[in-house]
Amino acid sequence: MAIKRFLAVFVALVLAVVALSSTANASSHRHDLVVQRHKAVTVPVVVWRTGEAVLDLTAAAPGTDWAVEGSESAVLSVSVDGTYATDVVVTGSAPLAQQFVLGRLSKGVHWVKLRFATDRSAKSSKKVVVSRAKVTTYSAHDPEYQVLAYAPIVYGRTMASLGSPFQNATTDTPLLAWHERRAATTPGHTILEYSVIWSNEDGGTNTPALMARWGRTTDIEWIYRVELDARGKRVQGSDVYQAANHATLQFAGAYQGDHAKLETCTENNNMCDQLTGSMRFFLSPLRTRPVEAAREVVMDANPWSYLVMAKEMLREGKIEAPSPAAPATPEVSDQRNYLFAIVKKTTEGANTGSSWVGAALTVKLRTGETVYVSNHVDPTWSIQRNDPAATTVELPAGTTQADVASIGVRRVVVGTDSGASVNVTRLDRGFFLGADYLPQQSFLTWTGSVTVTAAQPEAVLWTAP
Repeated sequence: MAIKRFLAVFVALVLAVVALSSTANASSHRHDLVVQRHKAVTVPVVVWRTGEAVLDLTAAAPGTDWAVEGSESAVLSVSVDGTYATDVVVTGSAPLAQQFVLGRLSKGVHWVKLRFATDRSAKSSKKVVVSRAKVTTYSAHDPEYQVLAYAPIVYGRTMASLGSPFQNATTDTPLLAWHERRAATTPGHTILEYSVIWSNEDGGTNTPALMARWGRTTDIEWIYRVELDARGKRVQGSDVYQAANHATLQFAGAYQGDHAKLETCTENNNMCDQLTGSMRFFLSPLRTRPVEAAREVVMDANPWSYLVMAKEMLREGKIEAPSPAAPATPEVSDQRNYLFAIVKKTTEGANTGSSWVGAALTVKLRTGETVYVSNHVDPTWSIQRNDPAATTVELPAGTTQADVASIGVRRVVVGTDSGASVNVTRLDRGFFLGADYLPQQSFLTWTGSVTVTAAQPEAVLWTAP
């Protein structure tokens, strides 16, 4: 029996060396893997160090298009040694790179299975082509280990009002995750917070308000927060999640190892800690965002997220019908018509309640005196928060960087005017989406100090050279 076991392990290792190019803690597949409908492909992975494993996967699904109803996606279900790890929603025929967590893997040979999930894939999809599959393990000595060890697992939404139990394969699909780290109130303790970006939200803020107040139509939410002690261990009872109506509740659900299991259970992608869904998303949270940066910079670093965002708007009929669209109307037009910007401002004094003072960005073009405003006609669509905030300004179709003459700020009053002033200190970026719906290079950065008041409610921030 010992000889048989030795031979089995030897054969597995030989196969792994043939199939994979290995380094100290990573294994990459060298050639395309084609996963056909009703079939699966299994590949061996050599893990050199016990730790948390991450899968970098680049995949395309010929015959799918996230913009076309009935052809939205093909889904790969990934398992390791027979244990279900994650679903991968492949949204088109062009290769797309994403990163997922596989959980804790011990040193040795493991078998990663990629199965074409027919039950949750568009009927038009026949195969998924994987052009890159790399598994990297992070041991307890790596700085990334802690972030991965407590990363939550998100199960798919199953709301009957939205149809299929596999609805995240066609709408509001999870795209990206990241973490943030900060000091806890207890000295030596740390708070880890995890956030997710979905392709949209079927409930909650309406589409025009999303573009004006948040500068995108994706949905971005923190989902899970945990406190770690000085040894890096979870403080019992410290973990919380963002529940329905954006409430913060103590987590009382199940774990896989130290990974909390959550489920998307509202139309605007809030969480529950009890599970009913059969889709599962174990997105890698290794990325983070710079201090004092808007959350949307995570999208900027993954430009394909803008493409998926735009395609969902097209398919769901949330784009204004007239062509060319009228930028004066509040309805969302083709998202390539918008200037995407990030502004940092501070409002003097308290700025909460039913009455507050906000800010809107304004744009003037070289071709006329019309002022285009980010909040359109609704004061409540102006920017209230003082964190760096993304917004968009709708412009006439075909507008380019060369057409922009100036960008300014307008003070906007909601309810009763408190007299508060607004001070703007930064514009972090400004770009248009290209013909392919991917962000073009930013042409806009500005720092300074400009204040708008009740007496002088508008000012220019940036003028084109």
